[in-house]
Amino acid sequence: MTAIYPDLKGKAVLVTGGASGIGEAIVRAFANQGARVGFFDIASDAGESLQAELTRAGQSVRFVKVDVTDIEALRGGIAELRSELGPLSILINNAARDDRHPALDVTPDDFDSLIAINFRHQFFVSQAVIDDMRQLGGGAIICMSSISWLAGFGGMPLYTAAKAGILGLVKSLARDFGVDNIRVNAISPGWIMTERQLDKWLTPEADAMREERQAIKRRLVPDDIARLALFLCSEDASAITGQNHIADGGWI
Repeated sequence: MTAIYPDLKGKAVLVTGGASGIGEAIVRAFANQGARVGFFDIASDAGESLQAELTRAGQSVRFVKVDVTDIEALRGGIAELRSELGPLSILINNAARDDRHPALDVTPDDFDSLIAINFRHQFFVSQAVIDDMRQLGGGAIICMSSISWLAGFGGMPLYTAAKAGILGLVKSLARDFGVDNIRVNAISPGWIMTERQLDKWLTPEADAMREERQAIKRRLVPDDIARLALFLCSEDASAITGQNHIADGGWI
């Protein structure tokens, strides 16, 4: 059972990377609260399927195909959602890709691409919704980080650098826009068992390592992060901003 936050009902919410994994769970969670949810993804089939399913269930959900590395397309998608949902009061910066990339193989083009998908868009989406939130008298932004940099994971240095940089962004935005009653927080998930993780990275050896490292021994799932996002965007968390919230089962 998920807690119900009455103040989330009717809020206009944007979730990036919302067609699968953690993003999909967050879209579902806010829709179940009665929010009006818009979400971006590059995967059009999955996005349209999720929109159709939730619409049939009577929920207010709108999918827009957007490549978040294309800043002009990103701004256009936000304008499209704004015209349908009204000013956006909640933003979940979720889109990312944890592709492995050995440090010695990274080219300048690889560098730009990895930073674009894992960090740059979080700034520009946040920038684009600030005026909406000011108009509404406040809002909430969540930027998705990761425990990867805290745990010192290797094999993906630009992913971990991007996820570390998100904490600096969160601190700065929280300070700059707190005067507008805009709260900005980070969530740092541990190893969340999305379909992508199960298909690409989970092996018996890796699962045994996870079991050893986590204090809580069960596998973590996307809903674990979605429930935290609901709380942080609700008025129950109205005094919380500029913080990093680790949800890793006690790994760190």
